[in-house]
Amino acid sequence: MDVPQDCRYSKDHEWVRSEGGRVRVGITDFAQDALGDIVFVSLPAVGTTVAAGDVIGEVESTKSVSELYAPVAGEVVAVNEALADAPERLNQDPYGEGWVCEVVVASGSDPTTGLMDAASYRALTDG
Repeated sequence: MDVPQDCRYSKDHEWVRSEGGRVRVGITDFAQDALGDIVFVSLPAVGTTVAAGDVIGEVESTKSVSELYAPVAGEVVAVNEALADAPERLNQDPYGEGWVCEVVVASGSDPTTGLMDAASYRALTDG
């Protein structure tokens, strides 16, 4: 299982990676593997203000439908439109081409608050 060191992780199996003044959000390798073949992704709308833990979309696979949760508070400023035509990117490259959205973190908010580092996330998924 791939757990990049440069990401932070939620207990709900989302990851965040700092990209300048914003964070990129996606689902983890563990999550995509558990879901199986992903066939549809519902993305948040650009301009949506979210709180950490808010539902921001859904991922539908051949096994189930799972909600996507915002791992940080802020405003959605970009979504990965390519997932509409190629949701399988979440399976093929969850930390690269399979990213879900970008969020400008709320002013005064630390994007790592409440999130795990790679070692802690690996411990969660191995246990």
